[in-house]
Amino acid sequence: MLDLACGTGANLRELAPRLGGSQCWTLVDHDPALLGALPGVLAAWTQANGFVLEAGATRMHIEGPGWNAEVRPVCIDLALELGAVPFAGTRLVTASALLDLVSASWLDALFAHARMAGAAMLFALNVDGRIAWNPPVAGDAEVDRLFASHQRRDKGFGPALGGTAVSFAVSRLRALKYEVAQAASDWRIDAGENASGTAMLTAMVEGMGAAAIEQDPTARASVSEWMQRRIDVLDHTSLCIGHQEILAT
Repeated sequence: MLDLACGTGANLRELAPRLGGSQCWTLVDHDPALLGALPGVLAAWTQANGFVLEAGATRMHIEGPGWNAEVRPVCIDLALELGAVPFAGTRLVTASALLDLVSASWLDALFAHARMAGAAMLFALNVDGRIAWNPPVAGDAEVDRLFASHQRRDKGFGPALGGTAVSFAVSRLRALKYEVAQAASDWRIDAGENASGTAMLTAMVEGMGAAAIEQDPTARASVSEWMQRRIDVLDHTSLCIGHQEILAT
């Protein structure tokens, strides 16, 4: 298994017990701090679940019921050094919340590497462009449009696919003769559920507003008014942000 932009190993923690058997994971990220945090994160996870972790200087080994995993972290800047990623021998390429950040040409290159290796692919939490506020307020459409445009900016991989990433990826994968399955994995945030829901919604309003203003500084006044209207109804607001899972075999 090859996990791209692995962060602190969320895909490994979710998938390894489900896959079963003997596994070998290569976790790739450009951030040495995130890779350095992996042993501590995995130690807490294994202890909480009754697994056994052996951590070495460059590799880790995890034993669970019916499965075991060799884990090797590798520091590679995926935006600049995709060709340095060890695709050979990989059976599964996986990533989470990555596809909407990359360009069409970068994604084509990734798919070509995976196809040459004969690997399946599993991509989680891919933004698909759907945003639904409840209740709606004036300005939602304008901010959503500006936010979507901001998502298409260059995130280091070339012009980002943003909300078009899912449809683009599925089309390209099918052209490469992959069988593709999709499933919705929408973010659903509700201020009425708990304090963390309210905090997350506040962050979303502030973040989307800031991105909209950055995309079109002339819209500052109207976006600021939208942000205030959203804050005014925050205590009975819910938000759905569309995401899709993609499995290609």
